[in-house]
Amino acid sequence: MNWKPILGLSLMALFTMVGCKSQEGKLKFTTPEAGERVVLGKQVKLSLNFPVATIDSVVYSVDGLPLATKKDTSSVVFDSTKYGLGDKSLSAKVYAQGKEDIAYSNVIILPPNPKQYAYEVVNVFPHDSTAYTQGLQFVDGILYEGTGNPSHLPDIVTSLRKVDLTTGKILQKVEPKENFFGEGITVIGDKIVFLTWTEGEGYFYDKKSMNRVGTFKYGNSKEGWGLTYDGQRLIKSDGTNSLYFLDPQSGSELGSVRVYDENGPVIELNELEYIDGKVYANVYGQEIIVIINPETGAVEGRINLVGLNTEGRSEVDNEMNGIAYDHAAKRLFLTGKLWPRLYEIKLVER
Repeated sequence: MNWKPILGLSLMALFTMVGCKSQEGKLKFTTPEAGERVVLGKQVKLSLNFPVATIDSVVYSVDGLPLATKKDTSSVVFDSTKYGLGDKSLSAKVYAQGKEDIAYSNVIILPPNPKQYAYEVVNVFPHDSTAYTQGLQFVDGILYEGTGNPSHLPDIVTSLRKVDLTTGKILQKVEPKENFFGEGITVIGDKIVFLTWTEGEGYFYDKKSMNRVGTFKYGNSKEGWGLTYDGQRLIKSDGTNSLYFLDPQSGSELGSVRVYDENGPVIELNELEYIDGKVYANVYGQEIIVIINPETGAVEGRINLVGLNTEGRSEVDNEMNGIAYDHAAKRLFLTGKLWPRLYEIKLVER
């Protein structure tokens, strides 16, 4: 008789029994599993494996804030709608037999799948192929454009310009003497707001004269990427998955929201445009635009723009970056860095 298999089975059974007993005596969450993804709006059941049969009380918390106190071992439910998107820490503190124990878990609350859009090209306009586009806006029949100055392209300089949409002709342009790397822009009344990338500050320009008339410092958002205006607040991106809200007069930071889609955080949010209550954002290095609810951070739409610009496009430094909207005529314009064309497109829901 071969005793090795029997001995192996006996040892396995012993280890299994010991493992089960050690787990039986440990306070832990049985639901939800740590890191479980939860669609916003779902009711989440919190259940525990209790090491003792009777308890004095258990206090459940979400992100450190008390959710419920129970005198028994029954489960509790929390409504994910009330807690917003992102990673939520769960804890349960149990009091029993004069002792205290605590268990931890977490869930990631994500929005439902966004609407998917393709596009149709309505019009094509000329665009300055030496413009390293970082910001774009259409106001009163004029395109306002901010450009940057990549260090490996010494002939390309930062500029703030007014452009004729139909011809692509530059109507007015300033090139800041510091030659900082220019980023997103937006127009507020008689002023243009222009971001720098890494200087930690943005600038106000007079819309008519294009002279600089003010400066503001960045807050928690250390870099400048994209910028737009919702009629009350400036909305700024910095390459993370956050959108920051700024006072339009002082540029001071008022708050922020983190952006998520059905897969998790959406990072490298770049050029922005505010359209009918939503923020449209280029995602750096991708041929997509995400449509964000600025109040919740949820991505509610995704525009696939692969193939939009294939002719006359440089092999490098050619990222899509530039969204402008004609609010009066409901026209959507897109371009990119060093693109020779600017496109008017119409969205087609899939």
